[in-house]
Amino acid sequence: MAFVSLRDNLDLSTPSGRLMFQIIGAMAEFERVLIQERVRAGLRHARAQGKRLGRPGVDVEVKSIRDLRAQGASLRTISRQLGVGLGTVHRALAARSKSVSEASVVAD
Repeated sequence: MAFVSLRDNLDLSTPSGRLMFQIIGAMAEFERVLIQERVRAGLRHARAQGKRLGRPGVDVEVKSIRDLRAQGASLRTISRQLGVGLGTVHRALAARSKSVSEASVVAD
């Protein structure tokens, strides 16, 4: 059984049909690579112009997260109360604990 496209006049059961299909596939791959190169060039140009790329960061009060956590609030509750994502709360607490452990190593 072979693929036959009546609309595109493409019959993969014949050698010429298979050749045409491979040519179409190669052209599609070539176009995809050109798009990737243009995107990378655009990103390089934006960085060279000093533009910040990516999603903007969220400013969060680490002290308020610590205070809520000390009061026994769950991480989910803290994220809902402050209007930030759960991952942001995790990162804020991890950054805080990492800086505390580094400070204790330096003090020793």
